[in-house]
Amino acid sequence: MFPSVLIVDDEPSILQSLGGLLSDEGFEVMSAFNGYEALKIIDAESPDLVLLDIWMPGMDGLEVLSEIKKENPFIQVIMITGHGTIDTAIKATKLGAYDFIEKPLSIDRVIVAINNALNFRRLEEENRYLRKKTLEKHSIDGNSSPVEALKKQIAVAAPTDAWILITGENGTGKELVARTIHHLSPRAQGPLIDVNCAAIPEDLIESELFGHEKGAFTGATSKKRGKFELADNGTLFLDEIGDMSLKTQAKILRVLQEQEFQRVGGSRIIRVNVRVIAASNKDLEKQIAEQAFREDLYYRLNVFPITVPPLRDRIEDLPILVELFLAEASRQNRRQKKKMTADAMAVLACYPWPGNVRELKNLVERLDILVSKNIIEVPDIPPAYNPEHEQHASSQDALFAADGLKEARRLFEKTFIERKLAENDHNVSRTAEQIGVERSYLHRKIKKLT
Repeated sequence: MFPSVLIVDDEPSILQSLGGLLSDEGFEVMSAFNGYEALKIIDAESPDLVLLDIWMPGMDGLEVLSEIKKENPFIQVIMITGHGTIDTAIKATKLGAYDFIEKPLSIDRVIVAINNALNFRRLEEENRYLRKKTLEKHSIDGNSSPVEALKKQIAVAAPTDAWILITGENGTGKELVARTIHHLSPRAQGPLIDVNCAAIPEDLIESELFGHEKGAFTGATSKKRGKFELADNGTLFLDEIGDMSLKTQAKILRVLQEQEFQRVGGSRIIRVNVRVIAASNKDLEKQIAEQAFREDLYYRLNVFPITVPPLRDRIEDLPILVELFLAEASRQNRRQKKKMTADAMAVLACYPWPGNVRELKNLVERLDILVSKNIIEVPDIPPAYNPEHEQHASSQDALFAADGLKEARRLFEKTFIERKLAENDHNVSRTAEQIGVERSYLHRKIKKLT
């Protein structure tokens, strides 16, 4: 498919000559004599690129450019004029023009400008696609009330530059929330730098956060930029900030307040523009009371608090999450996507999920590997998550704990009949028919065994 170009000029000679040359170069060419006609064509045809004259009767080129960018911001526009000035070029650039070409037109210059603009458009489209995929990857999945409330909080907080404190149990998805906020923020084109505060040794924390100069300490063989510097014009995510020592908290607080610091072993002041998102699985207010966390740092970070709900409080999202993780596992393991029965899903819904979404993801991945068939059923669910397994195990323990064969036989009959009755909703007639005995006999057995 050939790129489409709309030429907008009030000179018929320009439309004819330029249109012919571009057609010869393989472009699909459209033309308009004025701005009004151009906007109608753009609305109907959505060309890939517009060559737009500045000086035209009625709407001039700058007005047309402004209207194009309002409704079609991704269409590339190259301005052409016979009366170019620096001020006009600056205005056109501010309004979103890709390039500015003066008459008389050189066809080579026009072709180069068009190809550059179309390449730029392709890059923009790729970036939008990758950003969309990133957002999908880091989106919060679920439709429960707690998740809908969480999504609303993210939608409110993300477009601002406010600092955010995310709290929640381990495995709930605090990092996922932080990444979603970053990708929906005005800083999305900037870096997102994460720091696991619990994983960095105390003697290396300053070097990790602020960087160091060559020779600052033993082993510092080269200059290193710290996390704050790397996050300039982006977002710094301080994960598990509750595990940071009081000494480090004091240093962090000063840098957060002033947005400036020195590398270890350096004397130059480095200034940064960083948005901070912090997260913790601890009760920081309780830690403040126990003098394990600085109160001033807490209030500096807690501008916009967000709490991520545990899985047990959003259990209605479990089917969505299971389907998502099964699809992901099938892609990773390069096999057909498995399904889980409603009964198996109901068994998982009764589990309290202390490890939250992370625990569920790990279980689904394990089931995808271990279950050979394409349907995951109740017996496939491991004992820790499946009360039926535990009941079966306890029945077996009791059976083998019997002192003699007679007692073991009685326990087996009792367990067998109880299970078959449960399978048949305690319908004695149906159970008797299933196990091949008379209804009256089964009644006597139930009475004798209970």
